[in-house]
Amino acid sequence: MNNNQIKELKIRFKDDPAEPDYNGNEWKLLRRIILSGSISIILLLIIYFTLPMTVLSVSSLIEYSTIIALVIFLIILLIRYFGILFFSYFYLNEYTFKPTNGFNPFVSIIIPVFNEASVIQKSIESLLNLEYKNFEIIIVNDGSTDETKKVAEKLVGYRKCKYGDIKISLINKSNGGKASALNLGIKVSKAEFVLCMDGDSLLTPNSLKMAIRHFVNPEVGAVAGNVKVLNRKKFFTDMQALEYVEGLNMARSAQSAIRLVNIIPGPIGVFRKEAIQSAGYYSGDTFAEDADMTLRIISDGWKIYYEPNSVSYTEAPVKLQQLLKQRYRWTRGIIQSIRKHKKLMLNPTINFSDSFILWSMFYEALIWPPMNIAAHLFFIFAAIVFGFSSLIFYWWAGLALLDIIAAIYCVAAEKEEFRLVGYAVFYRMIFILIIDVCKAMSTIEEFLGIKMTWGKLERVG
Repeated sequence: MNNNQIKELKIRFKDDPAEPDYNGNEWKLLRRIILSGSISIILLLIIYFTLPMTVLSVSSLIEYSTIIALVIFLIILLIRYFGILFFSYFYLNEYTFKPTNGFNPFVSIIIPVFNEASVIQKSIESLLNLEYKNFEIIIVNDGSTDETKKVAEKLVGYRKCKYGDIKISLINKSNGGKASALNLGIKVSKAEFVLCMDGDSLLTPNSLKMAIRHFVNPEVGAVAGNVKVLNRKKFFTDMQALEYVEGLNMARSAQSAIRLVNIIPGPIGVFRKEAIQSAGYYSGDTFAEDADMTLRIISDGWKIYYEPNSVSYTEAPVKLQQLLKQRYRWTRGIIQSIRKHKKLMLNPTINFSDSFILWSMFYEALIWPPMNIAAHLFFIFAAIVFGFSSLIFYWWAGLALLDIIAAIYCVAAEKEEFRLVGYAVFYRMIFILIIDVCKAMSTIEEFLGIKMTWGKLERVG
């Protein structure tokens, strides 16, 4: 037999380790080692020859670190702002000018109330002006201790609205919290869709018609509305009016562009009843039942949109103490919701959409506030100590200019009062800084396990 015809035969038993099949990978590995080694040698040589010429001092180190820290902070801020602006514009341009599609299923409007005697009648009157034919109103009195029950009883029955008579029902129950009141109203309802709102909310005539059109898509489980401040003409309420337009609604528009709205606001949210049922109804184990419900609906695979033309006006805190109390509760409730769904953060393969939203909420609630506070304090300290205090003005002016640009866009997009743009000068350096300090303190207390009560904003009607 010709030796050239003899081929190598390899026999490997089941338990024997397989021989590595390099297929040329050893040369790739060697090439990486040579490349990385060469780069390391070059860097070491640069350090060796430049170090003797470098003058190191504590002041110069702090100055350079200040510049680097501020540049990084501004880059993150710019990416965050213009990213939100871009996606917000994309969504508003896509949906705002589309006509309604004639979809008008029967809707139950659920209003949980607790001590809302001064505002409930005006809320009902706003609903009687809705540009919608097919709905009912269910008031759930959650054990009010004021005249709410008496006022609500006068509203019960069939009331005339724009397109005929609609039914107003009242359910009285012992006090169990907003979540239990909402659940009772939803269970009593026979409608396929429910609109959940607060007892002080005033809805605009087009609010229901513009929100319900999105449910033509069977994948849509909920639609978040556009919340605006009703009681204005005071410093803190006007600042909140700007915050709602620029800081909340613009962000929801951007989130809706990728179908991942992270919180359906309490003053107005429209739901497919099936989505609420599959999520297990509202839960009272957090101080942000709206955020918790939103996360559970998304985890079930539903999409959530934001409708900018579905507007609800609500009373905002007038005094600083009331405002901080409200934001304290919001922050702790959001953190509780994040902790409740933390397994989705650690394992994005379970539900990537939920993971993305949770990480974004984690960043906004826990990372951004202390980062914003530290950047301001660090810059002011470094500017005063190291002699470039004149730059404080330019730092403030740069951030104010950024907020003015965003405010002009948001005010124009939502046809808001142009005078709100003037508050952008103080928005970040005063208002947002105060809110971020409150958020940071709330976060610390939440992780320390300090008990808190629900609290309630006193309504003035």
